Amino acid sequence: MENVIHEECGVFGVFAPNTQDVASLTYFGLFALQHRGQESAGIVVNDDGVFTYRKDTGLVSEIFDAEKLEKLGLGNMAVGHVRYGTTGSGERRNAQPVVVNHLKGNMALAHNGNLVNSYELRTELEEQGSIFHSTSDTEVIAYVVTKERLKTKNIEDAVVNAVKRLDGAFSLIIMSPSKLIAARDPHGFRPLCYGMREDGAYIVASETCALDAVNAKFIRDVEPGEVVVFTKDGVRSIRENCGIAKKSFCVFEYLYIARPDSVCEGCSVHAARLRVGELLAEAYPIDADIVVGVPDSGTDAAIGYARRSGIPYDIGLIKNKYIGRTFIVPGQGVREEMVSIKLNVVPSVVKGKRVILVDDSIVRGTTSAKIVKRLREGGATEVHMLSSAPPYMNPCYYGVDIDSRESLIAANHTTEEIAEIIGADSVHFLSIDDVKKIAGTDGEGFCYACFDGKYPTKEPSMSNKSRFERKISTNPKFADKDK
Repeated sequence: MENVIHEECGVFGVFAPNTQDVASLTYFGLFALQHRGQESAGIVVNDDGVFTYRKDTGLVSEIFDAEKLEKLGLGNMAVGHVRYGTTGSGERRNAQPVVVNHLKGNMALAHNGNLVNSYELRTELEEQGSIFHSTSDTEVIAYVVTKERLKTKNIEDAVVNAVKRLDGAFSLIIMSPSKLIAARDPHGFRPLCYGMREDGAYIVASETCALDAVNAKFIRDVEPGEVVVFTKDGVRSIRENCGIAKKSFCVFEYLYIARPDSVCEGCSVHAARLRVGELLAEAYPIDADIVVGVPDSGTDAAIGYARRSGIPYDIGLIKNKYIGRTFIVPGQGVREEMVSIKLNVVPSVVKGKRVILVDDSIVRGTTSAKIVKRLREGGATEVHMLSSAPPYMNPCYYGVDIDSRESLIAANHTTEEIAEIIGADSVHFLSIDDVKKIAGTDGEGFCYACFDGKYPTKEPSMSNKSRFERKISTNPKFADKDK
């Protein structure tokens, strides 16, 4: 695990009434979801059952240009994906959507989330002769759906049956030759919604900001366990799997993952983060001169703190928005200075000031320590660091890249020790009681497992991100007796 929490994946789909440039619509939608994953991206276009696709490692702008989008051609359906992988490496083979050619036609599948039973499912499929070409759990889902499709009369029944075999977090968009399907796990860990454009095209996306990007009007969220089918005859909802599990929407979507201009589960992300800042101000009234947010996800909470406390907010840190994943780091010595390339201090703002620094979280503490050091070098006389999230005490199994308790600074040190380690005058975390207030509800219907260890599902038997990165089978049943 690196120094910071990584984003989620983002999914996007189009079902249009007529043939049109659905590739460009998907391209714009993926741009709006780029914050959810920068490892790889892909688009699959469906033209009367013929699938054309491109996917690769890199940012959306690095993979697609006008010429490449034109080569994808016209169609009436498309599926897109941006990835940060929580299972499997960041190699091109793990880029999505996954495209499958099977006995009953083509299928493309895009997935946001993480299965907790992927290891068992993959082992079962491999023992039955299935051959995997990637090391992500998304291909496991594709195989399970395909197996069910061979036994059912249509793709939607296959998806409904497959959902019953999958455990964990999954928001899916699946495209067959004639249908687009949106499906969400019964816990509703990850967001998924749909809307409609004026030309009659339906848009499915991880967040409402992607609907806005293509001028689609939000209709509603896909409900936990629901399967929504888009065809030329309209929209149909299948609710067979709804209500079979307790709703457990990831609260970290509000704290960090989702874009501030999105609305998740009926709550504005921006408003939720402002509320976080207000709650921090109420809990920790600190005598200081300015409030500074770590851009971008700490900014809203910093504004909320400033408004409630009366301490002025100012821009004390500037983020370089032009560093993509292909940014070259030539050596370890230079690598240590990366924080000043990505994030720089405005000395005229912080010099001689007592600074309240608000960030979305404190993970390992190494990045926090570098930011605090930079603020002091810029002339800050005091730095008090506040985290918009409670202390991370446990790994996440549902799609956020927190896979090792040993790496989490709050799981191994007291608050006072953390302050000393990162060089801050004080460190404070949002309480679990307060995090339950941010969505304007009673706190029910959310997952707080990374904070309190209460997992909504069973814990996976194998949770390492690279659990499928193996050259030979780990099953002794199939070991080569001659080696």
